[in-house]
Amino acid sequence: MAKKKVTEIAEELLADFLEREGYELYHSEFVKEGSDWFLRIYIDLKQDESGEERYVSTDDCEKVSRFLSEAMDKADPIEQNYYLEVSSPGLDRPLIRKDHWLRYIGRPVEVRLYRGKDGKKNIEGTLDALEDETVWITDETGKQWELGLSEIAKARLAVIF
Repeated sequence: MAKKKVTEIAEELLADFLEREGYELYHSEFVKEGSDWFLRIYIDLKQDESGEERYVSTDDCEKVSRFLSEAMDKADPIEQNYYLEVSSPGLDRPLIRKDHWLRYIGRPVEVRLYRGKDGKKNIEGTLDALEDETVWITDETGKQWELGLSEIAKARLAVIF
């Protein structure tokens, strides 16, 4: 049997707790930076029936961090030392999975492409749609961009004040 990834283990340990407490897992990663390892968990609050956006507080992050820290200590799935970080994905949250893209249709986004397209490598505009592996974004000039997910290096919600 294949060994589970650290993020899969952390997500399994968190699943019931997050559901019970009204949170959802936005993203997780286990990465090495310099000589240190980091297990990063990004949480969001579940949207209520009104659809009104609510934001994660430091108290929310602390609650999830304490739970996961104890659960990981008991399970002990990581051989090396690591830092556990629990946070909100932020206002300018990255769009990583398809469900992220679908959730933010109609919102302003910033996209960086691996290679330029029509002379542009960075595209800002409104996320119009996601279908299969393609997203449509209308920029400030009214041009609609059709981009394959495989063309996109990074994407995030744009923060407009």
